[in-house]
Amino acid sequence: MKRKYLGLAAGVFAVALVLSGCSSNGTSGSGGDTSHPLTIGMPNGPQTNNSNPFMATSAATSLGYAWVIYEPLSQWNPTQPAKPAKPWLAKSWKWNSDFTQVEITARSGAKWSDGKPFTANDIAFTLKLIKDNPALNGNAIPYKDISVSGDTVTATFNASQLLNQTKVLGTFIVPEHIWSKISDPTKDTNKNPVGTGPYTLKTWSQQVVTLVRNTSYWGGTPPVPELRYTSYTDNNAQLTALLSGAAQWSYVFIPDIQKTYVDKSKTNNSYQPTGLGIDALFLNTTTAPFDNVAMRKAANMVIDRQAVHVQGYSGFKGLVDTVTGLPSPAGDAFAAPEYKGKKAVVDVAGAKKVLTDAGYTYQGSTLIDPSGKAVTVTFQDPAGWSDYLASLQIMADNLGKIGVKATVETPTVDAWTSAVAAGDFQATLHWTNTGATPWDIYSNIMDGSQLKPIGTAASWNFGRFKSPEATSLLADYAVNPDAAARQEDLNKIEKIFVEQVPAIPMAAGPMGAEFSTKYWTGWPTADNPYAASQPTQASAPMVLMNLKPAK
Repeated sequence: MKRKYLGLAAGVFAVALVLSGCSSNGTSGSGGDTSHPLTIGMPNGPQTNNSNPFMATSAATSLGYAWVIYEPLSQWNPTQPAKPAKPWLAKSWKWNSDFTQVEITARSGAKWSDGKPFTANDIAFTLKLIKDNPALNGNAIPYKDISVSGDTVTATFNASQLLNQTKVLGTFIVPEHIWSKISDPTKDTNKNPVGTGPYTLKTWSQQVVTLVRNTSYWGGTPPVPELRYTSYTDNNAQLTALLSGAAQWSYVFIPDIQKTYVDKSKTNNSYQPTGLGIDALFLNTTTAPFDNVAMRKAANMVIDRQAVHVQGYSGFKGLVDTVTGLPSPAGDAFAAPEYKGKKAVVDVAGAKKVLTDAGYTYQGSTLIDPSGKAVTVTFQDPAGWSDYLASLQIMADNLGKIGVKATVETPTVDAWTSAVAAGDFQATLHWTNTGATPWDIYSNIMDGSQLKPIGTAASWNFGRFKSPEATSLLADYAVNPDAAARQEDLNKIEKIFVEQVPAIPMAAGPMGAEFSTKYWTGWPTADNPYAASQPTQASAPMVLMNLKPAK
């Protein structure tokens, strides 16, 4: 999931002109015509000119404009995971019986924005690029062979991709004639992006990134003439922009959103569906204090999830208080029998006993670890992410009840992203991907196939949790066609999660957005949930092509 800030996991710095909601940002006048640009904002602070869609820290990825330039093979709606994906750059596809091979037929008639034809060779090139560059393979897809015959690409895999179908077919495609000349696709800033999507990059500045219609777009003429992306300094600045009309589309934490935003104007709207994805406190299991399972258990027992839900998230996200970390009701059917209905409750006395039984002691009210050192914890999340930071402060206060001195650091988005990927942290609040089953939640947190040495960037398993058993179970769950056998795997996975505490679940992450209908209508809603509504999701082209001028 690419979520509210990373979309997943940076944009351009907002200045006073943008915050003022002046007419240059298309916020004056009245609705009813097709001339108004759409202004899109995210609260991600200062950015650099980088439109590399493979880089989590690039402006294109953070703001989401990568997805309106580059398009995936198919469009899958994570808020309706049971529904099949829709053909996009792939006209069709066919898997073999054990999901170790897929034949992908390229859409005909599509062109790159520089006029070159889009072909099956571009699909094959992109898949090979990902295969040959592990840093680009964020989903750890085990590609084997990739070949082309006419308009069809055949990709084989070293293991069944039963659970990874949407990830394989969700791959965005880059043009071979451009990217074959790039020496290092993991670092190139791609300042002149060429894609098949409905928009092309016009200008990039620290104030605003402007995109205009791709006049040769295969899907028809985009209704919105111009997109203007801005990165605001923090959540409060983003909210101010939404309220003034300077920003018309965003995904940002808003406390008491109905009163604070929706009720302020009849054209202000919020749609926040959830899926099988969560926010969790990722714990670095390779370094003190969370290299000791007793400390992880104690933290899990003392953190007040209800306080985090009410005070940290202001009720914006769903409370996850199940011991398995599965959001309810979406995850209820997947809970192991021994954990059904079991909730995490605050137990300070119990947490202290877990610690003292494991060799921890107290000097006055200070917790001392078995080596004789006072226990300290540093939490970190980016400056400006007010919901996460408020939640971390509550957790820091909670740990104080068991004698731990905890502090909260606030790096920049880019610094935090790099540090988390490299394993240079103790504890951080982060999200997981959303999938059709709980596999993504547990794989993102526990999967050894994602395990990287400290200092090497990891796509998931940021806490470097190492459990061969969990890795084996996750691998079997991903390929086993027997539903009952998969549930048995999941029961064992949940037991490891509960007993080893590789992360502490906190909230069900909505995949929603705030948007204005002053100038444009046709947004995803509860009555018409045709796509994920976040501007940083791959579904952005679907949303934009569905918009109509307000009357």
